[in-house]
Amino acid sequence: MFRISARTVLELGSELISSDIIAFYELIKNALDAGSKTGATIHFNIILRKNSFLSIIDKLSSKKPINLGKVKGLVYEQLNQDADPSTLKHAKSIVEQSSNKVEMIEAIKMIYGLNNIVVSDEGSGMTSQELQDNFLVIGTSSRKKGVDKAIKDGTSSPYLGEKGIGRLSAMRLGSKLKVVTKSKHDKAANILQVDWDSFDDPEKLISDVDVNVVFSDCNEGIVASGTKLIISGLSEDWTHKRLKDLVNYDFARLTDPFENQSKRPRIVIYWNGERESIPRMPQELLQSAHASLKVDYDILDDKPICSYQITMNNLGYDHPVEYRSGVVAKEDLLGLVGTSEDIHESALVDVGPFKFEAYWFNRQRIGGLESIGDREQVKKAQRKWSSLMLFRDGFRVFPYGDEGDDWLKLDRKAMARSGYTLNKSQFIGRCKVSRTKNPYLLDQTNREGLRENQSSFALINILQMLIQEYLFSSMREVDKQYKNQKVKIKSAETELDTLVKRTKGSLRVLKRNKDEAVIAASEDIEQALFSYSDIVKKYRDRITEVEQETRQMTEMAGIGLMVEVVAHELARASENALINLNVLSKDKDPEEIERKLASLKAQMKTLLKRLKVLDEISIPGRQRKETVGIISLVDGVVEGHQSLFEREGILVNVVKPVQEIKTQAVKGMLVQILENLISNAKYWMLTRKNTEKSSTYIPCITIEIKESPLSIRFSDNGRGISPENYNRIFQPFFSLKEKSKRRGLGLYVASECAEYNNAVLYLDTDCKNEDGRLNTFVLELEGDK
Repeated sequence: MFRISARTVLELGSELISSDIIAFYELIKNALDAGSKTGATIHFNIILRKNSFLSIIDKLSSKKPINLGKVKGLVYEQLNQDADPSTLKHAKSIVEQSSNKVEMIEAIKMIYGLNNIVVSDEGSGMTSQELQDNFLVIGTSSRKKGVDKAIKDGTSSPYLGEKGIGRLSAMRLGSKLKVVTKSKHDKAANILQVDWDSFDDPEKLISDVDVNVVFSDCNEGIVASGTKLIISGLSEDWTHKRLKDLVNYDFARLTDPFENQSKRPRIVIYWNGERESIPRMPQELLQSAHASLKVDYDILDDKPICSYQITMNNLGYDHPVEYRSGVVAKEDLLGLVGTSEDIHESALVDVGPFKFEAYWFNRQRIGGLESIGDREQVKKAQRKWSSLMLFRDGFRVFPYGDEGDDWLKLDRKAMARSGYTLNKSQFIGRCKVSRTKNPYLLDQTNREGLRENQSSFALINILQMLIQEYLFSSMREVDKQYKNQKVKIKSAETELDTLVKRTKGSLRVLKRNKDEAVIAASEDIEQALFSYSDIVKKYRDRITEVEQETRQMTEMAGIGLMVEVVAHELARASENALINLNVLSKDKDPEEIERKLASLKAQMKTLLKRLKVLDEISIPGRQRKETVGIISLVDGVVEGHQSLFEREGILVNVVKPVQEIKTQAVKGMLVQILENLISNAKYWMLTRKNTEKSSTYIPCITIEIKESPLSIRFSDNGRGISPENYNRIFQPFFSLKEKSKRRGLGLYVASECAEYNNAVLYLDTDCKNEDGRLNTFVLELEGDK
C-alpha cells in the first residue's frame, strides 16, 4: 500500500495552481458548481501590505537600537486608511499595547494576520459529512461521474470542474484556510480550519495531519445555504493597484467577454469594502474592425464540415466592403492529415464542433468612436483586448490569449510574409468549445493549455489554415482587384506617344506666331516636354527592370521547390544504393550480384534524369525561347518520375497524337509547370490513399495532349479541388496541405511560367469527380508558327 507524505499536498498545490488568477478561477468555478445563483463574491480585506510588513519586521529584527515611538508612527503610516474602520482601530490598539521590540514584532504579525481574502457564494453549501467525504478528499470523483454521464447522454456538463483539486487553490493564496459552510438542512454553520504550514513536515504522513470539522453555534452570516472560504496568511503583496490590474485584465477575460453581460456568470470583487468594476468589451470596437472571420465547425453524419464568413471593410485603401463565404469540406480538411499523418483523419471528427470569430484591425486606420473616444483611446482599447482566446463553457482556457502566448503561431508566420502581417496583436477573437461536445479537448492538470493530443493538434491546425490561408488569401484577392492592378506598359506608352505628338503639333502652331514672347514660351515648353520624355523613358526602363527582377524571383522560387523535391529523391536513392552495395559486398551468388547491379544501375539512371531537370529549369536555361516538342517533353518528365510512380503505385496514362506537336516556349518553364502539377497530384492522391485505406483505390494521373487548340490536360483521381477555391489556388502562399509541406507557391509559379510563355493555366470547371470537385488542369499553349 502506498503511503503519502504530508508535503505531497503542498507540492501538488504548487504544481497544479500556477498563478493567482488560476487560483481564483478554480474557487469561482467551485462556487458556480455549488449552484450559486448570485455567482461568486470576493472580498480583499487588506490592512497592511506584505512588503510593508516585511520591511517593518526587518527593521525590528536588526541589532541596532530603535526608537519604538518612531516605529509605531511608521506602522500607522503603512496601514491602509481605506480598511474597515473597526479593523483599523483594532490594529492601532495592538500597536499601542506594545512596549518593547519583541512585543512589537508579535503585534506586526498579528496585524498582518488580520488581512484576508474571502470567497463566498450562496450555493448548496456542505453538511459536516460532505465536508469529510468531499472537501477533505483530494481528487474526489463525484463531479467526474456527472460529467462523464453528460458526455455519454449528449447533454451539457452539470459542472465546470471535475478533477477534485480546486480546493488546493486556497493554498496558493495563503497559508491558512477557514471554511464556513451551511446546507439548507443545517441549523448552524459547519467550520473547517486548515493550516497548510502543518503539512510542511518531512516526517509527517498526510494521515498525521489533524483536520477536523467543528460545529458553530450560529449561521456565521449564511442565511439559507452557502460557503465562505476565508484565506489568511496571504502569500502575495496585495495592493489596490495590483488588484485593479488583475481586475482590468485577468478577471475581465475570465468569463467570455464577447457574451451579453446578462449571460455571463456573476463575479463581484471588493477592495476593503469598495466594489471594483470589471471592464466590459465594447461591442462598438468589434463592429469597427477592418476585417473579420467567423467560423462554424460542425460534425454532420460523422463527417466534419466547416463554414466561414469573411468581411473586409477597410484594408487601407479605397474599396467597397467585400464579402467571402464558403464551406471547407472534409476533402479539403484531409489536406491537414497529409502524407506524414501527424494528424489522424479521426481527429477531424474527434475534435468536435466549435465556433470561432476573429476581428482584425489595421492600426494605422483606427479612428475615433463616439462610445469609446478619440483615435488614441480606441487604439488603447484595441491593444487592451487584442488576443485570440479559447473559452470552454464560457470560462477561459489558460494561457491562450495571454500577452506572451502565440498558440496559433501567427507572429511566426507574419515574420515570413510581406504585405499583410496577420499577427496576434492585430486580432481580437475567441474560440468556443464545450466539455461535453469536445471531450478530447482537455486542460493540462496545471491549467497551462490543452493536453497535447490529436484533437488539440487538429483544432490548432484548422484555425491556422482558416486565418493564414482563407483570410489572408481573401485580402490578397481584394488587393489584386483594387490596389495592385498591373499597369499595361504598352498601353501607357501608346497614350504617351499620342500625347507627345499632339503637344508637338500645338507647339508648331504657336511658333508661327510672330510674337517673340510666345515663341520663347513655346521653346521653353518644348524643352520641358523633352525633359519629361527622358524622365518617362527612365521610369519605363526601370519598370521593365523591376518586372524582370520579379520574374527572376518567381523563377528562383520555382527552382527552390524543385531542389527540395529532387534533394529528397537523391537522399532516398543514395540510401537505397548504400543498402544494395552493402548487400553486394556480402553476396557471393554471381546471378544475384548481377541482378542487384542492374537494379542499382537503373536507380542511378533514373536519378540522373531527375537531376537533369534542374539543368532544364535553371535560370540561364529558362530565358531562351525555342521550338519545343510537346510529346517528347511530356514523355521525358513522366519518365523521370517512373521510379516514384512505381514505388507509390501510381498509374500514369499519357494520351497523345501520333505525330510530334511543337510550340515556341522556354522549355524549362514548361517542365516546371508539369513538375509542379505532378508534385501536387502525388500529394493529394497519397493523402486519399492513406486516409481511405481502401484496397480498391489506385492513384492515377491522366495527361492528354490535344492538337486543337494546342493544350495539355492534366487530371488525377485525388480529392479534387473545391470550386470555391478556383481562383485561390493560383495565389501565392495559399495551400491546404499539412503544415510541414505548406508552401503555397507551386501553382502560383506554374501560372506565372504559363503567362510568360503567352500560355494560360486554369482549372476546367466542366470536369468534376464523383464528389463534384474539380480535378483537371488545362495548359493552353501557342502553336508553332
